[in-house]
Amino acid sequence: KNCTVATQFILMGFTDDPKQQVIFFVLFLVIYVLTLVGNLGMIILIRISSRLHTPMYFFLCNLSVVDICYSSVVTPKMLANFLAESKAISYSGCFSQMYFFVAWVCTECFLLAAMAYDRYVAICKPLLYSSVMSHKVCVTLVAGSYITGFTNAMITVCVITRLPYCGSNIISHFFCDTPPLLALSSSDSSITENTISILAGFTCISSLLIILFSYLYILAAILKIHSAEGRHKAFNTCASHLTAVTMFYGSLIFTYLRPNSSYSLGQDQVASVFYTVVIPMLNPLIYSLRNKEVKDALGRSLGRG
Repeated sequence: KNCTVATQFILMGFTDDPKQQVIFFVLFLVIYVLTLVGNLGMIILIRISSRLHTPMYFFLCNLSVVDICYSSVVTPKMLANFLAESKAISYSGCFSQMYFFVAWVCTECFLLAAMAYDRYVAICKPLLYSSVMSHKVCVTLVAGSYITGFTNAMITVCVITRLPYCGSNIISHFFCDTPPLLALSSSDSSITENTISILAGFTCISSLLIILFSYLYILAAILKIHSAEGRHKAFNTCASHLTAVTMFYGSLIFTYLRPNSSYSLGQDQVASVFYTVVIPMLNPLIYSLRNKEVKDALGRSLGRG
């Protein structure tokens, strides 16, 4: 009853040293610009190149949209805090940032699962690929990814905003993420922590199981190919996706699928920087540098230009 609810939070970020803040600002600004250019370039290239109007690139286009969105939820505020004297964020602004961040990250999990299923159909059932991965099915998978992601985020924010924040309002992080806010609550957050862990576990494990089973079938199909060239070609169609999945899920599992008591500021900030800032920049590079169709489409587009 004597609780005075916090009206704003203070994002501590990485460092208080002004010189280091300037270095971090320049570094993350360059990464953010590369993220925007790379993902927007991928979207435009897929839209203008008729040869890339296939299910695989439809999913990849949506992946680029999601990467832009969830990076933009976090990075602009982080950049502003590097140069601003006040690192405050309003109560509603903090939980709005959390909502959209969780929504886009969960959406990316299920998009990566849909892309794995697409690769499974392409390699294991090539003759049925056009009928199985129809435009209607692709749109349904993408829409389901968005709906599941935003529903998950709504439940997460609803349960965490029920916690009282009466004491310190200093968040030991560079954005409003669930682990530091759970640690900041002035009451027993075990029930909320368990609820969020179940939601995060459902998102990560269910999507990861789809990916794992898809690649088990893909691996079995590749091993049945007699020619080394055929196996190499089949594996190359999956290499980019496997690389993106490994980086993304590795950092997510480290951050969210462990108890709140083991929360460590330094370790969590490194992992969070990786999946919020670095991975959205790397995804278009991974899918373009290792993909002959994308490189050919880019060459033709530049040639016409």
